[in-house]
Amino acid sequence: MRWVCVLFPHLALDGVLRRDHADGAPLALVSGPPQRRVVRAICPAARALGLRPGQSLSAARTLASNLRVAEYDPLEIERWRGFLAAWAYRFSSQVSLHYPQTLLMEVGSSLGLFGPWPQLEARLREELSALGFRHRIVVAPNPAAARALANAHDGLAVADRQALCQRLGNMPVERVGLPREVATALSRMGLRTVRQVLALPRDALARRFPQTVLQHLDVLLGERALVLEFYAPPDFFDSRIELNFDVTSHQALLFPLRRLTADLAAFLAGRDSGVQRFTLYLEHAQRARTEVAVGLLSAERDPAMLFELARGRLEQVSLCAPTQAMQLTARDLPAFVPEHRALFDERAQQTLPWEKLRERLRARLGDEAVHGLTAQADHRPERAWQTDGEGAVIAAYAAGRPGWLLSRPQVLRDNDWRVLAGPERIETGWWDGDDIRRDYYLIESRKGQRGWAYRVVGERGPLLLHGWFA
Repeated sequence: MRWVCVLFPHLALDGVLRRDHADGAPLALVSGPPQRRVVRAICPAARALGLRPGQSLSAARTLASNLRVAEYDPLEIERWRGFLAAWAYRFSSQVSLHYPQTLLMEVGSSLGLFGPWPQLEARLREELSALGFRHRIVVAPNPAAARALANAHDGLAVADRQALCQRLGNMPVERVGLPREVATALSRMGLRTVRQVLALPRDALARRFPQTVLQHLDVLLGERALVLEFYAPPDFFDSRIELNFDVTSHQALLFPLRRLTADLAAFLAGRDSGVQRFTLYLEHAQRARTEVAVGLLSAERDPAMLFELARGRLEQVSLCAPTQAMQLTARDLPAFVPEHRALFDERAQQTLPWEKLRERLRARLGDEAVHGLTAQADHRPERAWQTDGEGAVIAAYAAGRPGWLLSRPQVLRDNDWRVLAGPERIETGWWDGDDIRRDYYLIESRKGQRGWAYRVVGERGPLLLHGWFA
């Protein structure tokens, strides 16, 4: 087995920076009572000014007058861990959140699908960087060893037990997960590395330290299994972003909207599902929140498409009050069926497939503005088709019939037309009182335009243009 440990050393800060795009001003996360606010995490800009975790907020403001402050929220950290586990579920069915600020997953059985480890590692790093999370990645034969090695390495891949023993032997005892008092006692005894500890007789260690110390060393070496609880993805998506200031324009809402739809797409990819309907909530200070429903005719999970659809619906909403937070929820998550394409796609790069174009039109124009056409069992041309409320499929029109019928036939008064075929008589509808008796002709203009025209049987006069051929 090959276990990957992804360590997120700045998870709390990255969670805040993902939604904070104002500027490069220093940022600090603080916690504690109002009388004693303490800095818990800082961004690189704040560190460059001399700020350090553990400082009081008053001391930090002395060093940086333009310091921006956000709350250090443990619940928010757990929410981001759950989101990252949902993202990792697409790469492995064995995903665990056993250690704080880390993600464990077994990838030995996934390499046949995603390629060799260097290729999979590059993909993991690319997606995590796009999501906005800084990380360190280590792969080892067991999860405990991967977690310990991630304290000192990034990009390390240990393939076998011999290499694992060598790497672990060089690790300081303070960085392999031993209790602090145990690591301190070992250091005072002159045992600085794991190799020195393993060289001691086991019975000597058992007499001096608790039994859990030997058990932990056995787990690191893979001689004892580490019991893990594996992650199971939820059946719904719910994410919320608080804004740093009151937003009064649609344009300022696009950045958090793009984040939310990208997170939704990553969640859906992990579950191997799509989304049929999701809802945006705009939260205001003293008003009820505004609800923006986004519905799709088929399950989708492309982040760009989800963003464009949500953007189109959002821009149709009038902001009744400044927006302070945005929330996205999705509960209709059916199975996702990828689009079937030919091996050699001849479609131009700038064109869109009908499904995506249809969804964009519905988002821009409204649900009632886009329809499909379905054929009806009626020979009268104006009744041979009807609009389809779902707009899902445009039915092919019968052979020999124009694709565009005019709502009102137009009189052809000039002589720039010639008859190519006809007449074709259509005589029907006597049973419902709306009967017709017409002779139809296929005509062509001097410019090559082809039309469909008729003359009522028994009448004389010019032809009536009823439709155009493409």
